[in-house]
Amino acid sequence: MSKPPVPDPLSTAPDAVIARLDPRGPRRIAGTAVLAALAALVLYLALAHPPSGIGWRLFLTAFGLAALWLTVRLWQATSVVLELTATELREAGGRRLALLSEVQGIDRGLFAFKPSNGFVLTLATSAPNVWAPGLWWRIGRRVGVGGMTPRNASRYMAEAIVQIVSARGIEA
Repeated sequence: MSKPPVPDPLSTAPDAVIARLDPRGPRRIAGTAVLAALAALVLYLALAHPPSGIGWRLFLTAFGLAALWLTVRLWQATSVVLELTATELREAGGRRLALLSEVQGIDRGLFAFKPSNGFVLTLATSAPNVWAPGLWWRIGRRVGVGGMTPRNASRYMAEAIVQIVSARGIEA
């Protein structure tokens, strides 16, 4: 089964969706369940079998609540679909991750500092730091996409970005 070819970015409408990354599925459920189990275990330990020191009790309680908060954030963040158009990479709700005209490079190598099953874009200008756990992050000029996303869909999106950026004459 071969993947469909990446559409020619010059012939597609600027707002037409070229590729989608949908993190929904077993990976999302398993990741959230493991994090929720960690939160429940640590909170149980802090409340049912508290350590003798007050510092440790506070630490375990804070750690358990932080893991619980992260579980909720992970579930919310992975409910969003990422879309690639000829001009931008965005969430389905409209929040922009990166303009493709600002992409200077894409790193998807084995030893790259990138999310699991994903890639990292290097942009020309920095933007505010954002983190959607399990889906994407942006720190300065770097945007990391991946985590709980399917490997093939991430690879297809990365190839589409490379093709769009290389059509502008920039080596990605």
